Amino acid sequence: MKLERVTSMRELPRVRRRAFLQVSGCWCAAAAMMRDTQAIAEKAAAEPSGCWLRPTLKIGMIKSSGSLTDKFKLAKEAGFEGVELNVPGVDVQAAKKAAEESGLILDGTVGGYHWSERHSDPDPDVRAAALKKLKDGLRETAAMGADTMLLVPAHGKDGSDAEVYERAMAAINAALPVAEETKVSILIENVWNDFLFDQEGGNDQTADKLAKFIDAFDSPWVGVQFDIGNHWKYGDPAGWIRTLGHRIKKLDIKGFSRKEGRFTKITEGDIDWPSVKQALREIQFTGWLAAEVGGGDLDRLKEVRANMEAALQCSESVASAG
Repeated sequence: MKLERVTSMRELPRVRRRAFLQVSGCWCAAAAMMRDTQAIAEKAAAEPSGCWLRPTLKIGMIKSSGSLTDKFKLAKEAGFEGVELNVPGVDVQAAKKAAEESGLILDGTVGGYHWSERHSDPDPDVRAAALKKLKDGLRETAAMGADTMLLVPAHGKDGSDAEVYERAMAAINAALPVAEETKVSILIENVWNDFLFDQEGGNDQTADKLAKFIDAFDSPWVGVQFDIGNHWKYGDPAGWIRTLGHRIKKLDIKGFSRKEGRFTKITEGDIDWPSVKQALREIQFTGWLAAEVGGGDLDRLKEVRANMEAALQCSESVASAG
């Protein structure tokens, strides 16, 4: 296609100017692709799909005896857009190669150490080892092109409320310079760790303590990866979503039954998914939704993806979810 030469953008009417920008943008992208296909792949991975919720999953859910590329292809075939790997200790180059060959996006990571080596441990040597892994994990996350790292910052069993809180704060504050340098957000997950809620308490608890914890850092690099199913036993997920608001950067999804007191498949249990969806719309959330349930082969992963769709209609457009 031959393009007319344009000497001044002012000469173009508004509609034609927009068309010019679109065409020239495509031309530039094509030229860049010829120069560096890997850079284009990384750019495409960062661009939204147009869906209001982008389905991803934890790497441990993919049950395949094949290579990492085979695992990624399996998840892609099941309908997932992304995958979260455990850090530190990941083979960064192998992960990037698998992502490029499969088309799956490395959207984030999970601290694979934070239960065994806790940031709130009474032993300062354990805390020092955990901090090193947090910093290394942030760097590995950035090296893969991802921009979030999920963290469980503490466990209530490690001391008094004040001691555990102080240790968790100290660890994240010490890692913040690395988060800022790498542009990787530290995302706190709400889990059953008896921290910032009462694990022996009732089902009317709120997210106020978690919100205050996040705000105490006064940093755009600390947020929440809100697990919708984790605290249905202790409070209303929709209420927690409204309280946490802009602090929520990503979501995890699983099912839970209050009646039976156990985790379930996503669409089983008794979570009020329409109310969850309404709350997410109210805070104008769009972005990644990570499955954190029992995984399996291709058929099982397809089932998980279908359950995510049934619960929250992930494939709706961003515009319709606004």
